[in-house]
Amino acid sequence: MNYLSVENLSKSFGERILFQNLSFGISKGQKIALVARNGTGKSTLFNVLAGTDTADEGSVVFNNDVRLSMLAQHHGLDEELNVLENLFAGNNDMLTAIRQYEAALASHASPEVFQKACDAMDHAGAWDYEARSKEILGKLGIHDLEQSVNTLSGGQKRRIALARVLIEEPDFVFLDEPTNHLDLDMIEWLETYLAQSNITIFMITHDRYFLEVICDEIFELDDRQLYRYKGNYSYFLEKKAEREELEFASREKARNLLRRELVWMRSTPKARTGKSKYRKEQFATVKENARKQLEEDELRLEINIQRLGGKIIEFHRVKMGYDNLTILNGFDYVFRSGERVAIAGRNGTGKTTILNLITGQTEPDGGKIVIGDTVVFGYYSQKGLNVKPGQRVLEVVREIADVIPLKNGKKITAEQMLERFLFPRSTHRDLVEKLSGGEQKRLHLLCVLMSNPNVLILDEPTNDLDVFTLAVLEEYLLQFPGVLIVVSHDRFLMDKLCDHILALDGLGNVSDITGNYSEWRMEQVAIAREERRGTQEKKEVTREKVDQPKTKLSFKEKFEFEQLEKEIPQLSQQKEELSLQLNSGEIADHTELSRLAEELGRITDELDMKEMRWLELSEFM
Repeated sequence: MNYLSVENLSKSFGERILFQNLSFGISKGQKIALVARNGTGKSTLFNVLAGTDTADEGSVVFNNDVRLSMLAQHHGLDEELNVLENLFAGNNDMLTAIRQYEAALASHASPEVFQKACDAMDHAGAWDYEARSKEILGKLGIHDLEQSVNTLSGGQKRRIALARVLIEEPDFVFLDEPTNHLDLDMIEWLETYLAQSNITIFMITHDRYFLEVICDEIFELDDRQLYRYKGNYSYFLEKKAEREELEFASREKARNLLRRELVWMRSTPKARTGKSKYRKEQFATVKENARKQLEEDELRLEINIQRLGGKIIEFHRVKMGYDNLTILNGFDYVFRSGERVAIAGRNGTGKTTILNLITGQTEPDGGKIVIGDTVVFGYYSQKGLNVKPGQRVLEVVREIADVIPLKNGKKITAEQMLERFLFPRSTHRDLVEKLSGGEQKRLHLLCVLMSNPNVLILDEPTNDLDVFTLAVLEEYLLQFPGVLIVVSHDRFLMDKLCDHILALDGLGNVSDITGNYSEWRMEQVAIAREERRGTQEKKEVTREKVDQPKTKLSFKEKFEFEQLEKEIPQLSQQKEELSLQLNSGEIADHTELSRLAEELGRITDELDMKEMRWLELSEFM
């Protein structure tokens, strides 16, 4: 079934054409990502399709029966309401029943009131919906439904907005950077959830592993045209490289033809025949093709760095914490030359605080941090650029330096440096506040690197950067000879750049793990699986020792028992289907086999746990 039809879509800003005469369709079940360089119209096209912006020409038509939802960069929540009211804001019987049931749970209502809420849930058929909502909220770290939205952080609001979109279970969803403000566990859960769902997806994301796992088609907006690649991110990279090779050959051919045409244009007499007029008109087309900028003219980063001495950064018995959170509890660590470390942990465990301790923006509660005399920090922070109102792009760069030294002993002007960072001369006088989010991030990165740092600290560097800029940035960072410290939720970047991880557990402990993120994550999954098994065995022993067994279940336990009777058959079926897939011999892709095997292990563990809990509750039915 065709969900969306787009015909001859065009959009311009002044004389600048973002895209022109785009036509395509999106069918039920497709999962599509839109990629493009920052500032080329990617967000504008996304917003036009989602209905939050309008095109100059053309049409966007959805099937009348399709239920739409959107996760935008702005959360769109009503800050005067609490979390529960925002999540279940509708007025139908199901949502009303869920609100009453959640309110009864939160207020520890009397048995009569609680039973009335349960009866309303039964009548509305809302139990499955509520249970699925609870799963989504739990996975996204949303637990206090009575909390007012205006007291939450930006990241918490963003996660609530994402939860609301998933709970609505739309037919077609627009997702703008869905992994922003999610920790790594949440991202992995969201990947699995979306990959297994039947929701049609159109999204923008910089997370390349996310693109790889979820998408079955990539749209690329380039030079006002839309290119479609029927496959995931790996397939896109392969086919894009092939397309660029053809375009490069075509450009070289056009340049050779241009040289011949220039000779003819300069030598031909002023009196034009019909044939020469046609040739003159063709000259303009040849000239445009010959001068076309391809992505071989990419962002090049060749900035020189200052010498780094033997003493760099040393932590000596450092203690740090806020309120009830212990970030560091006597942490000792010495950074060495050439070190490439990722700092990992769940949201709220203090990753950014450690970066602020290193750079002296925050003082420790105890212990000391010693910084070497030769250290020059380059700190790419989440706060972004600190610019004055009305400041222009070139003015920001010139505040740092008019001339920048390069590695080869040469120098480059501020204007030339901006051009290397994909800011054409026409944008140098633009107001910084008018730049797109990704362009502002790129300008921030330029300013950090212009300070010639030998210790480079990156706090979520991939947010709002396009995948093309990220690839070039990573190539530079691989050659960076100084110390590199990264905090990121981008698993691809950490795997590519970092050789070990400092993992925070939120209790003040820091583990130094050799290897990249994927290796560490596999180890964490295995440890968690063993812990779940050990916990279940302890429960069995405890139950055998109980002298005064329970005689009946509470209302909440009755509901849990009923849910288990529905969930266990579903999990059993999923386990059987995955086993058949793995044993069919039809899957040749090792990555897919590994994913299916990991999913089978997760479902098996979950099934074992739920069956054990069902047996425990069934004794009192």
